[in-house]
Amino acid sequence: MKIEQIYTGCIAQAAYYIENNGDAALFDPLREVQPYLDRASRDNAKIKYIFETHFHADFVSGHIDLAQKSGGKIVFGPTANPEFEAIIATDNQEFKVGNYTIKAIHTPGHTLESTCYLLIDENGKQHGIITGDTLFIGDVGRPDLAQALTAELTQEKLASYLFDSLRNKIMPLADDLIVYPSHGAGSACGKNMSKETTDTLGNQKKTNYALRADMTKEEFTKELVDGLGLPPAYFPQNVMLNIKGYESLDSIIEKSNIGLSPTEFETIANQGDVLVLDVRHENDFVKAHIPNSIFIGIHGNFAPWVGSLLRDVNQKLLLVTPEGKEEETITRLSRVGFDHVLGYLKDGIEAWQKVGFETDTIESISPEEFSNQFSKNSIVVDARKPIEYEAEHVEDSLNIPLDSINENFQSVPKDKKFFLHCAGGYRSVIMASILKSRGIHNLINVEKGMNGIKQTTVPCTKFVCPSTLK
Repeated sequence: MKIEQIYTGCIAQAAYYIENNGDAALFDPLREVQPYLDRASRDNAKIKYIFETHFHADFVSGHIDLAQKSGGKIVFGPTANPEFEAIIATDNQEFKVGNYTIKAIHTPGHTLESTCYLLIDENGKQHGIITGDTLFIGDVGRPDLAQALTAELTQEKLASYLFDSLRNKIMPLADDLIVYPSHGAGSACGKNMSKETTDTLGNQKKTNYALRADMTKEEFTKELVDGLGLPPAYFPQNVMLNIKGYESLDSIIEKSNIGLSPTEFETIANQGDVLVLDVRHENDFVKAHIPNSIFIGIHGNFAPWVGSLLRDVNQKLLLVTPEGKEEETITRLSRVGFDHVLGYLKDGIEAWQKVGFETDTIESISPEEFSNQFSKNSIVVDARKPIEYEAEHVEDSLNIPLDSINENFQSVPKDKKFFLHCAGGYRSVIMASILKSRGIHNLINVEKGMNGIKQTTVPCTKFVCPSTLK
């Protein structure tokens, strides 16, 4: 069976493309749809359907733009109620793509409308199943996102639905089926996803904690919600964009991809409700940046960090980008619904400095310099996730994960110098920029993070493999 996984690592998301006998279909496409149109064109195929597994929370899907440009029909599962034209499939409804058959299997739990799509080849053999966020490799979808729509849908109730969907709809299927999930490791839609992005269903029955045959519904619910944490704040906003519709990406790029002179840029930045977002490399940001700007480098997990930390998709943004990365930055922001870019600084930070405008810096030192300055009285803030911190950390350091900085801002030392680090140097600079924008300047960033620190004589706790931690 001809199926192609189109994986986007920066948001750990997988779309799928199938083609047979001149018909093509996409599953869970991203917002930039031209690559899908080009892919179908190479096959001399027409996109017949755009299948959605559910209303996504972590990204804005490309279903509307793709339908308008291709003529394909949007398909959602039972109970979906989008505010645009779409086919609402019934449970077990079949769709033909050439000689292939796509069977919709309603699997509520992650969300009420969540639907998997069974792929049946031209010979009638069941080849695989596109599981969306119902079943991942090593995990299942979190059951708390539908609460954005109604408080009556508790995570316990949705977990109960998910248990039944997995046992009654997915696990009875053949072991040799290929599981094609919508996300891999790094996505916030689950908590224990594998770095692998496909597997056989039979192997998942053996290795996925949520598919244990002897598991009770109560045990499933407890293990599923334990340690889940709050979903990122932008998730409900993305859900609503996927339900209600959105402005086309073409028009977003047209109105946002505007080069501004330093004077124009400063005038807009001083309006009060505009945030300057600097997406260059952290090594460049620490040397010189516009005061009060926020750093989130485009080379890292850019869009998820933007969504998690900036939170409001209606936030007006001005961009400082590497040369030639302006449109890419706008596009990647649009993946998580941040459509209000007002322009970018033409010719970059060099143009800003050339006209004599003020810049700021972040004091940043090597791991070796940190080792030389470190003493038993040093204050060290670790910006990594708790599981990373528990595995190994500088003795007596304070763990304030980057994704919690908005809630734990008051926990940051304010009257003494402190050292700030993460794993490799990316997250600590993000946190440093947020702290400096709020008036906290008494920090020193440690370059290369824990990866560098553990090569020095700074005392650290003994390493514990994260897989052994509870």
